[in-house]
Amino acid sequence: MNVSPVLALAGLAAIGLLATRLPPIRWRPATSFDLVLTAGGPLVLLGLVLGPGIDLINRSVLAALAPVTALAIGWIGAALGARFEWRYVRRIGRGTWLLAALAATAAFLVVALGAWLLGRVVPALSAAWTPRLPAVLTLGAVAAVSGPGAVTLVARAAGITQRATRALSLAAALETACGALAFTVPLALHRSPQSAGRVGLEWLAWLVVAVGSGALVGMVFLSLTRGRPERADVGFALLATLLFGAGVGYAVELSPFLVCALATALIVNASPRRHAVRRVLVDWEHPIYAIFLVIAGALLTLPTVWLLVAVPLLAGARAAAKWVAVRYGGLAFPLAGLPPNAGLGSVAQGGAAVAIGLNFFMMYGGDVASGDGGGGLLTTVVLGVAAAQLVAPPLMGLALRTTISSPAAPAPLTPVAAPAELGANAPADWPR
Repeated sequence: MNVSPVLALAGLAAIGLLATRLPPIRWRPATSFDLVLTAGGPLVLLGLVLGPGIDLINRSVLAALAPVTALAIGWIGAALGARFEWRYVRRIGRGTWLLAALAATAAFLVVALGAWLLGRVVPALSAAWTPRLPAVLTLGAVAAVSGPGAVTLVARAAGITQRATRALSLAAALETACGALAFTVPLALHRSPQSAGRVGLEWLAWLVVAVGSGALVGMVFLSLTRGRPERADVGFALLATLLFGAGVGYAVELSPFLVCALATALIVNASPRRHAVRRVLVDWEHPIYAIFLVIAGALLTLPTVWLLVAVPLLAGARAAAKWVAVRYGGLAFPLAGLPPNAGLGSVAQGGAAVAIGLNFFMMYGGDVASGDGGGGLLTTVVLGVAAAQLVAPPLMGLALRTTISSPAAPAPLTPVAAPAELGANAPADWPR
């Protein structure tokens, strides 16, 4: 079915706006499926129907909508970067940083090794995860990523105290930052046909270019808002800035996610309008997140049924690695009040993990219209995020059983998360 990209974009915009108008789904009692529904599972299924199902949003349409996809990925990265305001980041204890880095590193190594071994044992999986080394490293980076908003939702549903909830959300944000840093390695390994004839950038040089691009994009926003009245709306300036950042990340083969995350990290540290920036990110994240999930669903494929076996194995290995890392890492870096099973509290994932998978697809998928490469890994990531959301509530209860405030019935899951723990007066944000 041939559909105009303009009509497809209009349809996606309508879906995004409609998603913000729908009332939250409330279940009694709260179950593991609540998190999947709240985090946008139905939107992924809608994309699956519109894409592979009835071929309404086909690969040629998605190729034309690549700038929109890059903006959506960049917006999710920007929401992560906006959490890291230096005057609050510097208050995080050294032990917290080390434990988060240890948990992220353990998840990265275990899942990357597991994916490599599964690819050796099952050749169909090796063919689905191509190119092999970047795909395996990306799976490891996704495993290191958590979801601050999703973790907050699970903690609230489990009846965890507010203090413990904020601590878990902080750990999830730090782990997500570590996963984003790990994702730079497979991105730096990329060699497109256009750059095959010249010497590629080494990882460190690539990272320097990415950081420089993020700083440039952040400075664009600062220059656009300098001298404007305090009450002036910054929405247009921020949208233009993130469009520029996503375009730079996509066109220069860096990463829309990373460039926009670095740009907003600079903005919230250098701009006096940081609170307005966070508010704009939250206000527009719902429709953009909905469009992002529909696009991700339309790109899903199932090159082999072995993916359905590999996903739970990798998800179990990830949870076990995080549990072991925090349980025994807490002996070396003791934190007051840290339960022995706290590593299981940040298992839930969200949009940041899917954004990394979609970023990989855009980078390594070759010609999107032909559908070469990346689809199998994106499907693995989406299924892995769904698996993490399903097992997160029972694991949360096991992780912090001693911190449950009361035996009262848990609150229902809603798409409203706790204020960002790395910024002052930050508004509630969509689960990531």
